[in-house]
Amino acid sequence: MVIETSPPRRRIELVDCARGLALVAMAIYHFTWDLDFFGYIEPGSSVTGGWRIFARSIAISFLFIVGFSLFLANGNGFKRGPFFKRLALIVAAAVAITAVTMLATPEAFIFFGILHHIALASVLGLAFLRLHWALVILSGAIAIALPQFIEGGIFNHEALWWTGFSTNVGPSTDYVPLFPLFGVVLFGIAAAQIGQQTGLNVRMAALRWPDRVPVLGFIGKHSLAFYLLHQPVLVSLVWLFAQVSPPPEPDQGALFLNSCNAQCVAFRDETFCNAYCGCLLDKAQSNNLMDQLFAADEQSTRRLQDLANICLMENTGPQDQTPVQ
Repeated sequence: MVIETSPPRRRIELVDCARGLALVAMAIYHFTWDLDFFGYIEPGSSVTGGWRIFARSIAISFLFIVGFSLFLANGNGFKRGPFFKRLALIVAAAVAITAVTMLATPEAFIFFGILHHIALASVLGLAFLRLHWALVILSGAIAIALPQFIEGGIFNHEALWWTGFSTNVGPSTDYVPLFPLFGVVLFGIAAAQIGQQTGLNVRMAALRWPDRVPVLGFIGKHSLAFYLLHQPVLVSLVWLFAQVSPPPEPDQGALFLNSCNAQCVAFRDETFCNAYCGCLLDKAQSNNLMDQLFAADEQSTRRLQDLANICLMENTGPQDQTPVQ
């Protein structure tokens, strides 16, 4: 593979703007999630339908930029100091997010979210920087396809949920497993390699129009700080608004559907989750168990689990009886 020996002298501002745009999109999604959480919009709106697709698109764009930037920074020689400084910051932030969410939402804390993925993918991605771009693309396609061939079994152990091969993953407010999404990082690396070979990276570095959107560029250059700060700020704003204009009293059935769907869609398709959670709510209502839906005592849990097993059998075939919760 022929690689130019002289990388672009100017920082590629276009990449910073793309990263900034992805962060703004993330903030928009998180604001919607906050409105959902506080009860200002229909329960479950932020984790189903178009908003779910929007969230996935944001994650994909982020990880593609991670791969692209990884090659820009280290493709012409591994820069040990800057790499490990950046990695340490990301790991520290990921650990902090896990700790905070374990305290705030222990039933759905973030055990492997976007920052965890970026940290691990950055290390693994180093092995692909010197490969030909065609091999990197092939490796990315294999990474995306792997979960179709490797799933369940030992990977259902909670210690291996991060792999993406598990079929019964616990709930989490941000779950970005290594596979298949590591393939997107590899596609980003390959795109940067092609850009360097064709001179596209040099031409992008020479572009001046990104300077006209300095806000996006600034956010993109300080992406970790923006990521860590934007959600606490948004939550605080919604909370303050709730003190002035409280949301309407929530419907218990709608709350249950929201919670059930949020857990279910992490590892099942939306069609199944809607049918399964709707079935469970209907049976709870017909059996006068609505007051036990959010109860934590052993008897309530056992009775609801019996109903859950019935709904599971009604909505899946005998070959697919993986527990949902």
